[in-house]
Parts: sequence; C-alpha cells; structure tokens
Amino acid sequence: MDAKKRTPFPVLWLAAILVLSVIFIFASVPRADAQGNDQDSKRYTSIIQNVFGFIQKRYVEEVDPKVLYEGAMSGMFNALGDPYTAFLPESEMSDLNDTTQGNFGGVGLYITKPTAARPDGRPPYVEVASPMEDTPGWRAGINPGDLIIEINDESTDTLSMDEVLNRLRGIPGVEVKLLIRRGEKLEFPVTLTRAIIEVPTVKHAMIGNIGYLKLLTFTPMSVDRTREALEEFKGKSYTGFILDLRNNYGGLLNSAVGISDLFLEGGVVVSTKSRISSENQVFTARRDTAVPSNIPIIVLINRGSASASEIVAGALKDRGRAFLIGEKSYGKGSVQQVYPLDKSGFRITTARYYTPSDVNIDKIGIPPDKEVLFPEFSDAEAGKLNTLITDNQIPAYVEANPNADAEAVSAFARELSDEYELDFSLLRRLIRNEQNRTVIAPVYDLEYDVQLREAVDILQNGNYGQLMQTTKTLRELQNETILEDDTALAS
Repeated sequence: MDAKKRTPFPVLWLAAILVLSVIFIFASVPRADAQGNDQDSKRYTSIIQNVFGFIQKRYVEEVDPKVLYEGAMSGMFNALGDPYTAFLPESEMSDLNDTTQGNFGGVGLYITKPTAARPDGRPPYVEVASPMEDTPGWRAGINPGDLIIEINDESTDTLSMDEVLNRLRGIPGVEVKLLIRRGEKLEFPVTLTRAIIEVPTVKHAMIGNIGYLKLLTFTPMSVDRTREALEEFKGKSYTGFILDLRNNYGGLLNSAVGISDLFLEGGVVVSTKSRISSENQVFTARRDTAVPSNIPIIVLINRGSASASEIVAGALKDRGRAFLIGEKSYGKGSVQQVYPLDKSGFRITTARYYTPSDVNIDKIGIPPDKEVLFPEFSDAEAGKLNTLITDNQIPAYVEANPNADAEAVSAFARELSDEYELDFSLLRRLIRNEQNRTVIAPVYDLEYDVQLREAVDILQNGNYGQLMQTTKTLRELQNETILEDDTALAS
C-alpha cells in the first residue's frame, strides 16, 4: 500500500473515540431531579441499543444477534443480585413449562448424563435413573441403570443433556427409537411412542395404620393426587398422617395453598407483600377439610425443603396443625412470576411471602419442632469413604449379586467395615442405595430413614398431643431470638 494513502495511527484512535463519544453522549446529558428515574431509563436504554449495534458493526468477527441478546438479558437480571430472578433460555423455559403445566409429551424416563468421560473410561452415555410408572418407557420394560446408547440411530455419548431431552420429548404419538444396553453385553432396540407424561408429584403408602405421602413437587396436579391418596388412606382407616416435604424445592404458589387447604379449617395460609399493590394478597383456607382434626399430622422437612414446601410447613406449624421433624428448611421466602419472551422468558421476584404469624423466612428457614439429623462424616471418615468410592467395590458387588438379600448385604457390609474402618450401618445404607439404583426404589425405607422412623415412633407411641403443646409459632420463635440477642448485647 502507498504510504501516502495510509491513515495515521493517531487518526484511527481519534475516529474510534469520536464514534464512542456519539454512543455514550447521553451519559453526559444533565438531568433535572424532577424527571427522576424515567430519564435515566431512557438514557441507559439508548446506550444499550447503540452498543448492541456498535458490536455488530465493529467487532472483529460477525456476531449472532441472539448471542448478544441472551448475554445482555442474562447480565441485566444477574445485576439484581437475586438468585431467583433470571433470564431463561429456550431449554430452561421449556423445562419450567413442563413443571408448571404438570405434563408434557415424552417417553417417561428419568435420566442422567455425565458431563465428561466416565472414570472407568466408558463413553458418557445416557443412563436411566428410573422409569415413571405407567408410561411408554415403563411399559417397555426399561429398567433403572439401563444405558441409552442411541436415540433415532444417533449416539448419545456426544449429545448434551438439552439435546437428549429435545429428542426424547416432543409431539405425542411420534415414535422414538432407542438402543438400550443392559449390563456388559446385552443390547437391544426399543421403539417408544411418545405420550402425554404427567409430572410425578406424589408417592404414597401405608406404614401400619399411618398414611405416608411424599410430595415431590408442587404442580397443578398435586392437590388432586394428594386428595386421592387421602381418600385411599381413609378407606384403610388411617389414624395418623406423615407429609414428607424433604428435598421438595417448591413449585406453584396456588398448589401450596391448595395442599394446605386440605388440612386447615379456614383461616390464613400465607400472605404476599410487595411494593406493587396488586401483589399484596392474603390466601385463606376453606372451612371444610380433607383430613379430620383428630388425625395427628407430622411434617418432615430438611435443608432441601424450599419455597412452596416452606409455605405448607409454615402454615401447618403456625396454625398448630402439625409437628415438624427433621432439619431447618432452606429459607426461600420470595414469590416469582414467569414471563415469556418468544421461546425464551424470564423469572422475576415480585413479592415476599409471610406465614400466618406474619413471619418471612427468607434466608432464615423454618426450624423443626424436633431436630433429627443423619450422621455426618468426620474428615477421617470422609477420606475413607472417598477411597471406598474410588475402589468401586459397592457397585461391583451389586452388579455381581443383583438378588442379594438382607443377610448377604449385612455380610458384605461387615467385610467393608473391617477393611475401611467405616460404620457398619452406613455401609449397609450405601449398599441399599446402590441396589435401589438398579430397581424402582421403594416408597419408604424405615430401616435407614431415621427421620421417618422418628415420626412413626411418635405417632405410634401416643405422645403426639403432649409434643404439640410444646410447639411455638414462627413469630414466637423470632421474638425469642430478638430478645436473646438484645440480652446478649446488654450484657
């Protein structure tokens, strides 16, 4: 190139500065205090639009507008510093719709997929965690632990989880071809026809004369399925009821109110408060109840019980209708609304909820009336457990002995206890968990579940009424904490 035609380097910088000055010129415009946030909003909106266009025209490589859009949206919601407010890309919006609507087109399989190569060197195929009962996958005889090698002749080892779900879910009535691997050698094709799959929401069973119901999530079907279980318990003359909310991350607010309504005779269930007047609401129970007042209720909670679970637990505790056992709950006391944006969308916090005694438990949680904890590992035990897991002894044993009974499991647990110096009962539980991974797990397991066992003991031993007289509302507990803090400061 002719040197005389070159643009001097300082001139290039000057041109760039001038362009950027045009983009950000609004930032230097003074505003009158009376115009407030409206003028700020317009100013920043204009800057964002200009920067968006500038990147598309000036960046060294061509940029997909969708990438910039999703990045800008994610950054805007992340700037709020609220973990429950977020931009939802298409895949996340689709999964959320499945949960909130309560059903979707699919084959009825819970699946997992490693994000990297497996430790044993085998490809990261899709593994079936469990088939949902009475679905195409369940009726075809697909078992927990089966590997899905191919979907419609496409290997699953290179597919992401979103890609796998997109191939398994879709329009009902359409066939999906799978290649299944069971064990080391058995491979066979299965053709499934997609159907409407209801999101599982409850598991239930009788424990002696006690009705036990594990609520998995809060969907539009949760109230009906719970009511059906209660009718079944009634037909079997149940004398006590256990509601298991452990590891239930929440769901729909209306579903939580509906579940609480089954146990409460009128009165407040929960209230929501916001700077937006339309979000200030009080939700109450109806006068009739599905569970008679003479039926004692115990609610199980743990650190995985959140949001809608805490609404139910808080309502039953504050209203003196249930005794809580387990661990302090997660502490999510806010309400979110979901709004669509084409195929994507966003979730935004619009209010905070308050229990009947007018307490918000956000970042605090709900303490149980009786704390029952599973054993925790010391550092030394954790190191030994890591060694055991790395040695792969338990999965290898279960694979070699798929029909091992309780006596055989105990014998193997004693061998491991001697070898690794770990607690015998812990090892039996780990072996049982591995066995349950390759079969449909039971609704409950009294032998290993210390929290459930405590609830059953209380209901069967007849001291429920005495314990209920010692319970306190969340407001009373909060006031006691404030008083203790003030006393400590004064001293």
